[in-house]
Amino acid sequence: MDKNVEKVITQLRDREEEGLRKYGVNTERIDLSTLEWLQHLQEELMDASVYIEKLKNEMKETPTVHGPEDFDKSTIQYHGKTKNYKQQPEND
Repeated sequence: MDKNVEKVITQLRDREEEGLRKYGVNTERIDLSTLEWLQHLQEELMDASVYIEKLKNEMKETPTVHGPEDFDKSTIQYHGKTKNYKQQPEND
């Protein structure tokens, strides 16, 4: 199996164990409504966005082996496609 998939599986198992230790429940709990689950998801995604922004800023400010000029701040690769953020509408 793909070593990256294996690593993610291990991290998921570790995270589940930590969650059970810390909170005493897992996602099979039935005490939360759909809206409460969506709230949890939204909060996690907001945290992730903050982490991404921090790391992007670090990449812009910290010279790398190739130098910061090699990092095109407007073009990002995702799912094998290039997206130019300078030319995209605000709501994309």
